[in-house]
Parts: sequence; C-alpha cells; structure tokens
Amino acid sequence: MSSSVRLVRRHPDELLVGLVSVSDRAASGTYQDEGIPALQDWLSKALTRTPQFAARLIPDEAAQISATLTELVDELGCDLVLTTGGTGPAARDVTPEATLAVGSKEMPGFGEQMRQISLAFVPTAILSRQVAVIRETADHAALIINLPGQPKAIKETLEGLKDADGNVKVPGIFAAVPYCIDLIGGPYTETRPDVIKAFRPKSAIRVAPGAAHE
Repeated sequence: MSSSVRLVRRHPDELLVGLVSVSDRAASGTYQDEGIPALQDWLSKALTRTPQFAARLIPDEAAQISATLTELVDELGCDLVLTTGGTGPAARDVTPEATLAVGSKEMPGFGEQMRQISLAFVPTAILSRQVAVIRETADHAALIINLPGQPKAIKETLEGLKDADGNVKVPGIFAAVPYCIDLIGGPYTETRPDVIKAFRPKSAIRVAPGAAHE
C-alpha cells in the first residue's frame, strides 16, 4: 500500500476522491483492472473541476478493504471514496460488509437507486448488494459508495437512464453526491449538466459574484 501522505487541495473547491478496486485477480496481476480507469475518466468528464485521485487495487479481503477505506478518509482526507467490485452474493464478495464496518451512518438510498437503474438492464441486478455510508472523524467526513465492477454499469449507475433525446428517465446516483458532500462539510462540487446534472435546493446553490445583477 502507498504511504499515507495527506492530500492537499490545489483549490478550495477541489474534490479529493479515493478509488478502490476490489478484485483478487486484478490485485494479483492476472486481470487488468478496468474499474479505476473508468471512474477516473467519468469523473474527469462529469466535474467542472478535475478532482485529485488516490487509487488502490486490493484483493477481496474484508479487513484490507476496511483498512483501505479508513486510510483514504482518515489519513489522506478524501471527501468521496468509490469502490468497484465485490458486491455480489459469492463467498468472496465482502465489500458491503467491509464498508458498513467503517461507516458512521448508512445511506440506503444510494443502493436502492443503483439497483433500480441496473434492473432496467438485467434482472440479476437484485443480486447486487452495494451500500453507501458516511464515515465521520473528529474533523472530517466522507461519503463512501460501492459501485458495480464493469465500466458500462459504472457509467449507467452514476449517470442514470436517458431517453433517445437525452432526457433523464431515471436519475443517476451522482446527481445527489455534490449536495451530500456539501452537507458533511466537503468542497462545493459542480457538474457538467450534459453528463449529469447535480441537484441542490435553491438555498444551497452558490451564486457567482455579480450574477444577481446581470
């Protein structure tokens, strides 16, 4: 594992993101991980300000998953941690349990919405056990979300479902992420509406200087 040097924001609104791919085969080098590159690519396109990333590739071991999530939040200071892999019903699929073990609050809506999106494509979506939690320390908090392992499913889950004209049919989970990060004291994150339109109550939308007078 990399040395845990705390990340430093290059801008007050820069999002610090931990990316964790959970896979025995990828961790051993017998399989090329696709989850982390897919997440980096999607986030770089979706956010108006490119985030700073810390990536980890680890095996399906509950203790190591929990330790990695703790390291990314407590030591590196990540605001958001996204995991891929290890959320099915097989014996080695332990990512949800390892995630719940380090959470202060469970956020069940994320898992519910992810399964709702995936069910539009495959009936086996009900076998997915993705969870999301908030991890809180004395001076910091982060949102941790389990995502699917395949790049196509990652994109669909984050963006949601759109019709042929590009209108949103089922909102992607990332629409709620920026406001959640606001609420736990993280940076103000903005998205590109053509990829995913983040939702905030009107009272929580930051008005650009001078915008009220235009």
